[in-house]
Amino acid sequence: MDMMTLGLIIAGLALLALGGELLVRGASALAALIGISPLVIGLTVVAYGTSAPELAVSIQAGLRGSPDIAIGNVVGSNIFNVLFVLGACALIAPLVVSVQLVRREVPIMIGVALLMAGLALDGGISRFDGLLLFAILVGYISWSIISSRKETEAARQEYAEAFGAEQLAPRRGIGTVLVQLGFVAGGLALLVFGARWLIDGSVSFARALGVSDVVIGLTIVAAGTSLPEVVTSIIATLKKERDIAIGNVVGSNIFNVLGIVGLSAVVVPGGLPVAPSLLNFDLPVMLAVMVACLPIFFTGMSIARWEGGLFLGYYVAYTAYLVFAATQHDILPAFSRVMGTFVLPLTAITLLVLSGQALLARRRPRATT
Repeated sequence: MDMMTLGLIIAGLALLALGGELLVRGASALAALIGISPLVIGLTVVAYGTSAPELAVSIQAGLRGSPDIAIGNVVGSNIFNVLFVLGACALIAPLVVSVQLVRREVPIMIGVALLMAGLALDGGISRFDGLLLFAILVGYISWSIISSRKETEAARQEYAEAFGAEQLAPRRGIGTVLVQLGFVAGGLALLVFGARWLIDGSVSFARALGVSDVVIGLTIVAAGTSLPEVVTSIIATLKKERDIAIGNVVGSNIFNVLGIVGLSAVVVPGGLPVAPSLLNFDLPVMLAVMVACLPIFFTGMSIARWEGGLFLGYYVAYTAYLVFAATQHDILPAFSRVMGTFVLPLTAITLLVLSGQALLARRRPRATT
């Protein structure tokens, strides 16, 4: 690794840390000032802002003739967001999950992922498919904003408890709103530049080792473009803005499918072809990871530390499988057998048992009244 590559990676990390701090600070204060719930801010402003690197990279990769990186970036980012970002945040502090996420946003996240997988079954995402996905995104954003305005008073009360009503009242002028918008815009700009520098350095290093575009898209580029989500969600968790932390991940996954795949398929001539390896393995993994969110979120309406550790462990296992498969390592058959025969079935059984216990616990009080 030469000094230029190392310098890009270090500078990218520094900009990501600063950008994440500014973005969370500006977004949380902006939500307080205009009376939008922090969950909606996380699902929209923060989520779409932190997904800006994925959007830029996927469109550029498609236009430069590397569609495997464009699609692999989205699929890999969605897997990374759930397993790594939520896992890391839950290890820092158990995350309380909003009822709205369980009842509405997570099913939407799963639904749009299923739609993308269905559209890709013919081997690609056409321009018409991209227009359909983007139209759904516009409808989802409009619906979220309209419904959030109905909760304005509840949001103001929530922030009055967090910041103090006397602190918020004199700060609702246009000047204060512009300052917070400046924090959001500045944070987003730093995140985009930081992620770009980090990706450039990492991809140069990986290509020097002879790694394929699919693996680069699923791992280095996906993790690199998701670093804004990592930084933003971890900072939000440390600041106890946990609605922003979780909403950022769920909102980013929805935007990745509807916005990034949709726009990329519209902009790139001929749409986006989808590699058979993505259809046969990585897309099903993405769907399984998203579906696993429901029972984990549903049990106790929180993500416990052990569940965060489970998420992180699965991301390590997924990445290890990709590396073993790309290098045709001798350990691959044994690794696949252990995961398929023991680890995955045991996890599925555990989630089913926990979900059953949660359902019984909720019905018990009703039966006694």
